[in-house]
Amino acid sequence: MTLSVHIATLGSAQGTLVRDLRFEVRPGQILTLMGASGSGKSSVLAAIAGTLGSVAEGAQALRCTGAVRLNGDDITHQPTAQRGIGLLFQDALLFAHMTVAENLLFAVPPGPRAQRLAQVQQALEEAGLQGYGARDPATLSGGQRARVALMRALLASPKALLLDEPFSKLDATLRDQFRSFVFEHLRERHIPAVLVTHDAADIADPALVLELAHAG
Repeated sequence: MTLSVHIATLGSAQGTLVRDLRFEVRPGQILTLMGASGSGKSSVLAAIAGTLGSVAEGAQALRCTGAVRLNGDDITHQPTAQRGIGLLFQDALLFAHMTVAENLLFAVPPGPRAQRLAQVQQALEEAGLQGYGARDPATLSGGQRARVALMRALLASPKALLLDEPFSKLDATLRDQFRSFVFEHLRERHIPAVLVTHDAADIADPALVLELAHAG
């Protein structure tokens, strides 16, 4: 699965944030978007995911022209839920009223319950969290919550994954460990990914880095 993006313009009545941005991310590749605060990095992710309508620049709604394609299929005007694009944020955003296992099960596509539960157990094992399924997410460490959030995103079988500074709230040691964990799983599953970060240490591939500057 290849993610192809062309953002002709992205901005509001107050001004243009991004102009003529083009990139392609092949299966298992991780493209890094960098740039100063306000340069439009997170807004680019929202445009790809189809959630731009929920983002505002000041009091103005953001609008985007261009095209987003997955394996050549134009998904630009598809609803967010139909795009098959996963999201991972700074915060784990686990459901507080669900156990760890229930959080994971929520993402598993419909099917026989036994099969879905088996996928949850496999995800817990891959995350090194065997026996944690019945736990309240609030009792987990920051690194454990981050791993659950990633496995939940992957259980939904995304065609592409967008990562908005997912390592920024972890301490240095956990950051290194979780970064390696994320990159390994994306490459193993051949999922194209776009990573937004301010930290050059997060770059997965120096040949796949785009620096955004405010378009003005």
